[in-house]
Amino acid sequence: MTIPISAPARLDGRVALVTGAAGGIGKATALALAEAGATVIATDLGDSADFEDAAIHYLRYDVTSATQTREVVAHVLDRHGQLDVLVLCAGTITHRSLTESTDDEWRAILDVNLMGVVNPIREIYPIMAENGGGKIVALGSIAAKIGGVASGPAYVAAKSAVHGLMKWVAKSGAAKGVYASVIAPGPVETPMWSTVTQRSAPSANGNVPLGRYGQPEDIAQAILFLCSPASNWITGTVLDVNGGMLMD
Repeated sequence: MTIPISAPARLDGRVALVTGAAGGIGKATALALAEAGATVIATDLGDSADFEDAAIHYLRYDVTSATQTREVVAHVLDRHGQLDVLVLCAGTITHRSLTESTDDEWRAILDVNLMGVVNPIREIYPIMAENGGGKIVALGSIAAKIGGVASGPAYVAAKSAVHGLMKWVAKSGAAKGVYASVIAPGPVETPMWSTVTQRSAPSANGNVPLGRYGQPEDIAQAILFLCSPASNWITGTVLDVNGGMLMD
C-alpha cells in the first residue's frame, strides 16, 4: 500500500479507543483526541468517569483481561463500525527495590503495564491490518531508557518491554498501514506520580532543564501528533517528552 503524505493533525471521522482514561494522561488524551475530531471510547476500571464531551463514550474495561478486551472491541465495532486509533495509557507503578520486591508485585506490575498493552494490541492489530491500517500509541517511560527515575525494577522492566513490543508491531505492521510508536514521558504531575514525589523524585528546577514537571496536556498533545496524519512518516519511534531531562 502507498503510505499517505503527512497532513494536519485532525482526526475527523476516526474512532479512537483510549485505556486508562479516567484521569491523568489518559483523560487529557481522550479530551485532546475528541477536540481534534475523533469519536473517543474512553476506558478504565471505574463504573463511570467525568466526561462532558458528547464525542467521548466511557466503558469500564480491565486491560489485564483478554475476555474483556474481546468484549470491548466487539462493542466498539458493533456500535461504530471501525477502530482507527488505539492509545494505551493504563498503568501502575511500584517503588520497591529488587531485593524488597515480591513475586506478587512483579506479576501485578507486568500484568497491567505489559499485558495491558499486549491484550488490546493482540486483538486490534489484526483488525487494523485487515481494514487498511491504523495508529497505535503506547505510554512508555523515561525510566525504561535510564534505568528508572524513582520507580522500582518491575516498572522499569515492564516499560522496557513495551518499548520493544511496539517496535515489533511497527515493523510488522508498516506494510499494512499500521503505525506503532511510544511516548516516553518524564515526570508528569498525575495521581500516579504523586506517589513518587513522596519519595525520591527529581527536582523540577534541578533535574528538568525546562524548569517544571510535565502536565498531562504536554503528553496528550504529543500523543495526538502520533495518532494523527501529521506523523504519517513516523513509526517505531520512542518519542521523549520530558522537559529536556533526557536528550537522546
